Amino acid sequence: MRGDLHCHTKLSDGSLGIEDLITLAKKRGIEAIAITDHDCLAGTVRGKIIGDRFGVQVIPGVELSATDTKTGKKVHLLCYLSDYPDRLEGLCHRNSLARKKAAHYMMLQVAKRYPVAAELIVKCATGSTNIYKQHIMQALMECGFAREFYGDMYHKLFDKDSPDSVLVSPKYPDIEEVLTAIHDAGGIAVLAHPYFFDNLDSLPRLVEKGLDGIEVWHPCATEEQQAELKKIATKNKLLMTGGTDFHGLYNLDPVSIGDVLTPDDAMAKLLGYKAKQKRLARKAAKAAQLANDAG
Repeated sequence: MRGDLHCHTKLSDGSLGIEDLITLAKKRGIEAIAITDHDCLAGTVRGKIIGDRFGVQVIPGVELSATDTKTGKKVHLLCYLSDYPDRLEGLCHRNSLARKKAAHYMMLQVAKRYPVAAELIVKCATGSTNIYKQHIMQALMECGFAREFYGDMYHKLFDKDSPDSVLVSPKYPDIEEVLTAIHDAGGIAVLAHPYFFDNLDSLPRLVEKGLDGIEVWHPCATEEQQAELKKIATKNKLLMTGGTDFHGLYNLDPVSIGDVLTPDDAMAKLLGYKAKQKRLARKAAKAAQLANDAG
């Protein structure tokens, strides 16, 4: 069974609702998807219910925002199959508040420069748990100040090196704290799109701290980069996942759900990972007990 393990909905910065996303997956013949909204677990239960109705397996997931304080770079960790997702609610809430503060500032700055009502930006974000740059751009497009989401206007406003930039980066917790939170919640931690945020220099420390996998297949990764990520994953005995990072209307480049998939063998390893870890833990505990008894 292959699956698209990186999909966003209206709950964060996607343009499709949960049911529309699952309908699209069904029509494209995708057997399994993971809904991985940013710092938001709200779609997990509804996604599973709708997925069961359509015959699409919806794997519980979330994409958590973090910062590597040692490199100063943004990092995203995908969390899958959490046993205790409620333990991640506090972290999601903190990240959501940080994002809201940054978005509020950017929204007000844009509204000062262009005759775009803040209420319109909020309206463009209807259904989302937050306001994203895409929603601000949609409002600018609605008012005729831009023709595309990621064109000149986007770079003018949101490139950090632009003299007209209004960009504010939210303050997210350190990556090691987020990794620990995922494991405390009984989840599987996978480093999302390592090349997109240039996070390869963080990998050795994350592996040492117990990272479970790497997102190898992603629209932004070239074939050469995918091959390199496979080598890293194999060397460090990490899971490999893949997906489109689907955002619908807000995609950076044209891509539809299922265009990038996690292969059958990699999917099987992900789904069987926690059972395998429990077997290894029991085996290690038994060996330790035998050694203790012998001593």
